[in-house]
Amino acid sequence: MATTAVSEIPRPRTDLASAAMDDATLIAACRRGDARAMELLYHQYKRRVFGLCHRIVGPVDAEEVVQEVFVRVFRGLAGFRGDAQLGTWIYRLAVNCALTQAGKQRRRQEVGDDHLEEVAAPPVASRDPRLSRRVEAAMAELPAGYRAILVLHDVEGLSHEECAAIMDCRVGTSKSQLHKARMRMRELLGPALAAERLPDGEAP
Repeated sequence: MATTAVSEIPRPRTDLASAAMDDATLIAACRRGDARAMELLYHQYKRRVFGLCHRIVGPVDAEEVVQEVFVRVFRGLAGFRGDAQLGTWIYRLAVNCALTQAGKQRRRQEVGDDHLEEVAAPPVASRDPRLSRRVEAAMAELPAGYRAILVLHDVEGLSHEECAAIMDCRVGTSKSQLHKARMRMRELLGPALAAERLPDGEAP
């Protein structure tokens, strides 16, 4: 079966990039093999998909995971039933691909029974580069599932309903994971934040 490689998709022309196309029209066009529609879909979602994958698997593997995500997207459009929004479905594929890669990265480490514990994480932007580095380091210490829910909810701004749909879990599980993730981040960042807020040379 022929696959569509992301690298083969050309950069969008100005008229295509600015074209408005609803999901149903876009999906129908992609199913017909319309290269312009496939191009538009890719460029509509590539930035968010890359950001998500980068935060879950890190910079080394992110590009490879993104390639796999869009191969699966174009393969799977024929069977897409529209039970979820297109963006939610693409995000779910991205999370699944990233989780698979994260599992390979962490196969020698202990993981919990909860599948969410196999996810990974994102650096959080900050105006203070020192604090940003500390936040990034703290995120790297979180269980993968905690990092994933922080990315989806706190970084991407998705609702718990959207997070649950993407992670294939209950809304209550999404809320519980986020609460635990935030509590753990507070524990990890407590000393770091205190140090960042003290003037140079002042002891805590």
